[in-house]
Amino acid sequence: MNKTLRYIAWFLIALALLAFVGYFAIYTHFAYRLFLFPFDYDQGEGYELLDTLLFSQGEWPYRNSDRYPFYSSNYPPVYHLVIVPLVWIFGPQYWTGRLVAYLGTLIAAGAISYAVFREKITQRWWLIALAGLSFLASNYVYHVGPLLRQHLFMVMFEILAVVLMTSVIDREEESGIKNWRGLLGVMTLLLLAGYTKQLAYATVASVFIFWFLRDVKRSILWSIPFAAVTGLVFLYINVATDGQWFINSISANLNEFYREQAIGLYIQWFRLHIVLTIVAGLYAVYQLYFERLSLYSIWFVITVANSVTAGTWGAGESYFVTAVAASCIITPLAFGRILDWLEKQEWQWQQTYKVSAATLALIIMPALYLFQADRVFHMPTHTPLLKTVASTLGKPTETMYTPRTGCSAPVDPKPIPYVDDAFVLIGRPPTPEDTAAGIEIANEILKGDTPAFSEEAGFNFYVGREIVTNPTQLRNLDLAGELDTTDMVSMLNNKEFDTIILRAQLYPWSVLEAIGQSYETTRLIEMNGFVYCIMRPVEEN
Repeated sequence: MNKTLRYIAWFLIALALLAFVGYFAIYTHFAYRLFLFPFDYDQGEGYELLDTLLFSQGEWPYRNSDRYPFYSSNYPPVYHLVIVPLVWIFGPQYWTGRLVAYLGTLIAAGAISYAVFREKITQRWWLIALAGLSFLASNYVYHVGPLLRQHLFMVMFEILAVVLMTSVIDREEESGIKNWRGLLGVMTLLLLAGYTKQLAYATVASVFIFWFLRDVKRSILWSIPFAAVTGLVFLYINVATDGQWFINSISANLNEFYREQAIGLYIQWFRLHIVLTIVAGLYAVYQLYFERLSLYSIWFVITVANSVTAGTWGAGESYFVTAVAASCIITPLAFGRILDWLEKQEWQWQQTYKVSAATLALIIMPALYLFQADRVFHMPTHTPLLKTVASTLGKPTETMYTPRTGCSAPVDPKPIPYVDDAFVLIGRPPTPEDTAAGIEIANEILKGDTPAFSEEAGFNFYVGREIVTNPTQLRNLDLAGELDTTDMVSMLNNKEFDTIILRAQLYPWSVLEAIGQSYETTRLIEMNGFVYCIMRPVEEN
């Protein structure tokens, strides 16, 4: 009986590994298709590329948006600086930043698996493998990981810092020898995370809270130089940019909070990652009451709480990725500890029924991972094989989706060959038709002599024109009272731009009003499920 159950357990383990390896293959396919796509897949990628280009030329992207070309960035520099060598070699190509972001997620997954591997209590290869693979299988990592965006690169540094801190403190406690080099490495990784994206403050807080609980004096002593270095870097950038760094990274980032958006994303996060979340939460409670809190548990609790920031305008699902990473580490650690404990127990019923509790747990745990795999289901279905796989699993083979029409009249829904249990349009690999549509939009710019006043940078990049404006940042600055649109509105009223390209009308109201008075829509072109409005100057009667 026990032997048969073990065969069942290993069959379920093999199925779980197959499911998550399949997700990794889907993720890599999506990344590859994005590498080939020469336009913005997610609004804002082109501005990240422009930041990188400016850094490669020795210039700051933190500028005064009151003046032409009305551009500034609100993102810290680390991610862009890492991409700079590729831009020097290959020029401003989207794939450079997407490749760096994708590789960053692989490093993050590797660090998650290593975190499980180094714990002596759970040397089970399948749990080690599932730790990293479950991170890459998350809908949120899949959607954002291979984009030219800095968020997942921040998460990579966060994971590396937390895993290294855990390792350093464990070795210090075992050997009694202080490891200042390891701690310096942790501080460096935290600094890099914070200057990749400001949201890393939650992980910084987690590390120092954990350290304070273990060693009050040293945590305080190290926090002082860390805070000083962080502040000096901030001050240097701010002075070098004549104060624009503070305006664009702090003042313009205090966006509105939408309670309904936050609640909706919390519900979605829990529904998608239900197994990982429940196990991580129970493990944190267990440690709180029965042993010392680990850094992983503290990190999970704080990052879950900090994910409330996903409710701010411009935020979204990616703000939960750090909490997902923590749960991906904790879940196999918890399972490993349970298995180790059960293997040491001798209960009478086990002798009677010839079944061990550890064997039963070995069946339940991969079954839970399979259930988790089902919860995060996402798959393109553009080939007969993938359609068959989706159908066999009892999933739809296509999704009805209404193209986004932020600047035009509504259009009818249409089927797309992509299925996602957290359905958003991001996730469907771009098609040759999308590329053709992007080229068609870009060619509209060539009908005039000026750069396009565009909500996305990719079209100007494609035709070699100057990048003008950063709509979401202009909106943020305007709401913060830090933007003077006089020059911008004047140029629009004077029809100094031959082409306007809108997708979602993200500009400040005064800018949209000027566009509406001086320009009219001449073409509508759909790309990646969004309708783009091509506008020309209104002809005088």
